[in-house]
Amino acid sequence: MTAGEGGLGKQSLAPGLYVVATPIGNLEDVTLRALRVLRQADLIACEDTRHTQKLLNHYQIATQTISYHEHNEAARASELIARLKNGARIALVTDAGMPGISDPGFRVISLAIANGVLVVPIPGATALVAALAGSGLPTDKFRFVGFLPAKQGERRKVLETIRSAKETQIFYEAPHRVAETIEDIVNVLGAARTVVVAREVSKVHEEFLRGTAIEVIQALQSSGEIKGEITLLIGKAADAGPDDLKGQAAISERLNEIMTADKLDEKAALKKVARERGISKSEAYREWQKSKP
Repeated sequence: MTAGEGGLGKQSLAPGLYVVATPIGNLEDVTLRALRVLRQADLIACEDTRHTQKLLNHYQIATQTISYHEHNEAARASELIARLKNGARIALVTDAGMPGISDPGFRVISLAIANGVLVVPIPGATALVAALAGSGLPTDKFRFVGFLPAKQGERRKVLETIRSAKETQIFYEAPHRVAETIEDIVNVLGAARTVVVAREVSKVHEEFLRGTAIEVIQALQSSGEIKGEITLLIGKAADAGPDDLKGQAAISERLNEIMTADKLDEKAALKKVARERGISKSEAYREWQKSKP
């Protein structure tokens, strides 16, 4: 039990670094404990002081703030550690969710631990957990990876690694890239892979798009410009059964039929087979290779 932080009531805040989760959208998604810590802290280190000030104003919290973001993290972390070693009580927050989870925070947290400073996590809203809970995908096993690579080649390599994954995969994605990413999912994991796009979780325009990869990409393409915070979830790989093995043989047979009837080479014929079955060309190729004697 952390000194000064166990049980209920209005305990005095012990010196140390408090890693405080803040709302991911709705300002009501903050705990009573988080509000108490923000009030009692000597200083609040913020990813964006202007953004955090909206939360503080809403709850009439007058604690001093200081910036702590990816561009000044190295220098600011040393400054904060010096204050903490002198007995300061500092709350660390980001614009939304838990500091250190795809947000600034790791450097000062690790330095605080290395310097023997008390580090206390204050739990609260996290987009990945909220999105998983509302996705309808299995929650018994899941894996959070953070942001997918921005470059298509690197992104597809990451997707290749989860082809046979037996747990739900969770990523954050930029709104301007999400459609392109799901197109990559179609090409790498297949059109039938289950996908959920959780957009603006806990905010006014919260939206869940659930379905196969091809269904979700079609929904995104028809919705116009995509805005807001995106959490992307990918369902686990389906287990191969007798029907799948029959399908492998059928691909080989169908490929030969198309090459003969349409006078196409293997590359063009594979593309046609993939389109017929709603799978990626690379997946059709792999299944064709498996079916060879």
